[in-house]
Amino acid sequence: MKSPLLRFVIGGLVAALMSSSALAHVGNHPSVHDTVAGIALRLREKYKETELKILTPYQVYKILTDREKDVLGNEHITFKVNVPVKISIFRDRSIKSEPFWIRDRDFDLTGMLLKLGKTEFDVWEKTFEAGPVGLGVNSFGKGKHYLIAVSPVNASDRVQVTSLYPATLRLGTFKKDEKPYVDADDKLPEVPADLREDLMIRTEAQSANDARLVEYFRWTQHVSTSQPDQLHLTWSGDPQTTQTFQWRTSPDVKQGALMYQKKALTNRFKPTPLDRIEAETRVMETPNIINDPVINLHKVELNGLEPVTTYVYSVGDGTEEGWIELQEFTTAPDKVKPFSFVYMGDAQNNLYRWGSLLQLAHRQRPDAAFYVMAGDLVDKGNDRDDWDGFWYNCDDIYAQKQLVPAIGNHENQGGHPTMYLEIMNLLENGPDDVEKERAYSFEYSNALFVVLDTNIDPKTQTAWLERTLAESTATWKFAIYHHPAYSSAPSRDNADIRKLWGDIFDKYHVDLALQGHDHAYLRTFPMKGAKRVGSPKEGTVYIVSVSGTKFYGQDKRDYTEFGMTNTPTFQALDLQINGDRLIYRAYDFKGDLRDELIIDK
Repeated sequence: MKSPLLRFVIGGLVAALMSSSALAHVGNHPSVHDTVAGIALRLREKYKETELKILTPYQVYKILTDREKDVLGNEHITFKVNVPVKISIFRDRSIKSEPFWIRDRDFDLTGMLLKLGKTEFDVWEKTFEAGPVGLGVNSFGKGKHYLIAVSPVNASDRVQVTSLYPATLRLGTFKKDEKPYVDADDKLPEVPADLREDLMIRTEAQSANDARLVEYFRWTQHVSTSQPDQLHLTWSGDPQTTQTFQWRTSPDVKQGALMYQKKALTNRFKPTPLDRIEAETRVMETPNIINDPVINLHKVELNGLEPVTTYVYSVGDGTEEGWIELQEFTTAPDKVKPFSFVYMGDAQNNLYRWGSLLQLAHRQRPDAAFYVMAGDLVDKGNDRDDWDGFWYNCDDIYAQKQLVPAIGNHENQGGHPTMYLEIMNLLENGPDDVEKERAYSFEYSNALFVVLDTNIDPKTQTAWLERTLAESTATWKFAIYHHPAYSSAPSRDNADIRKLWGDIFDKYHVDLALQGHDHAYLRTFPMKGAKRVGSPKEGTVYIVSVSGTKFYGQDKRDYTEFGMTNTPTFQALDLQINGDRLIYRAYDFKGDLRDELIIDK
C-alpha cells in the first residue's frame, strides 16, 4: 500500500490533470488519457502486482464510476451530423469482449462481417438524431481500432459531418481500396453492399490503445537512480539570454541544483567557484510503471546570460559527491551570425536505431546550434517507458544542444499530450486560446522559427501565426509542425492545413516548412497558392522527414521534386547569413548526402 503522503501527491496530480482537461482540448472534451490515469491508480491500489498482469476487461469495468463510463463511452470520438443517421461500428472480433458502451448504448449486432488483412470485424449499428454524436474507446485490451461508417436514415438526405474530434481524423468514402485509418496503409476489401459508398470517418490506428488497461502495466528498462539522467536543454525564454535544464532522479533525491560558469572563466589550474542555482523539484507519478512508478523531475531556468557565450555547467543533488561531469551550452547570438541546425522527422520506433542516427548527426555536424524534431518523438506519448527509451538513446546530446520539438499525433495519445507537456519546458508565447507550450516561436540570429500543433484545429493558431510572421523582420522564416500540408500520399492529405496556413506562408514568405508524420522523405518544388513556382524566392519549400525505422509508401505527386522511401534521414541546414544563403542537405543513416537545396535571397 502507498503511504498517505504518496496517495495525497498522486491524488493531487490526477485532480490537477482532470481539472485542466477543458483547456487542454480547446473545447468541451474531457481527456480520455487523464481518465485512464485515474482508473490505473485505483487498480494499483486494489490489485497486487501479479494480479495486474492478468487483469480482465470485466475487472476494469467493475471499478468504473459513472463519470468515467461517460467519458470513456462518449468522448473518444465526437462529431455533429445535420440529419438523422445510422452509425455502423466495425469491431475487431479478436477482442473477445465488446467495448462496454456498445451494449450499454443499445447498438445492435447485425451479423455482417468484414475482413481487413487478417483481421475480421463484426458490425454494430445504431440510429442517431441530427446533432452531436459521441463514440467510446476501442477496448480495454489489445486489438485493431474500430471502423466507422455513417449513412442517412432517409435516403433523400445528404449527410454532413462537422466538428470532428480529434482534429486529426478525416472523412472518406466506405468503398473498396479506401484507407480506413489516417495513420496506416491498410485498404478496405470489398465491403457489404448495404454500406457501400457510405460516408466513412477515418480513425487513428494508434488510438486503439488509448484505454488499454489490460496488459497496461509494464516495467521500464531504464529505472531512475540517485544519479541525474535524462538531462536535456530547452528554451522557455529568449535564446540569447536564457537556458532551461531538466533532469530526472529517483524520489529519494529530494532536491536538485545546478552550477554554471562562463567557459572562458574556467581554469583547471586556478579553479574559481561556479555560480549555484537551486532547482525546482516536482514529483511525477506514472500509474502503469510497476518497477519505477515515482520519479523526481528537477528544473532550472537561467536568466541574464550573455549572448553568443559558451558556458559550462553541472547538475546534481547539491552534495559534494552528487554532481555529474561538466557539460557545455552556448547562447544565441545578439546580432546576425551564420549558424546551422539539425532537423529530424518521426523517431518513434526502435529508438536505439534512431539514437545511432542522432549520434551520426552530432558527429557530422558538431557545429549545429540546436535540433528540431517535427513530432512523434516516441510511439506512445503518454507511456513513460517510451520516453525513458528516448532519453536513454539521446546519449546526452540534448544535454549540450537545445531540443526544439513539435507535437505529433503519438505525443497526443489519448487526446492530449499530457506527458509531453510535463516533460518539456518550452516557450509560452503561443496563441492565447491554446494551451501553453503547444505552439510557440523564437528568433535565432535573423531567422524566425514558428512551431505549430496540428493535433488541434489549425484555426486556433491562424491569427497568432499571421501576427507572428507579420511582426518579424527576420530574413529567414521556418514553420515546424507534424501533419504535412503537402503529403507523401493523397490518402494522408491535410487540405485544411494547406489552405489555412499555406495562404499565410505565401503572404509572408515562409522559406521552409519542416514536417513529419508520413514516414517517407519528401521535398516539394517551391509552392505558392498551391501551385509550383519558379524558385524558392517566390514560394515555400515543404519537406517531410523520417528519422526512425517505421516507413510508409509514397505516391509521387505533381508537387514532389524529390522523394525517398525506406530511408531514415537527418537534415542539416546551414544558414550562411552573411551571404544571404541557405544550404539545405539531407543525409541518410550512412552519412551519405541524398538531397541538397541552395536558396539565395
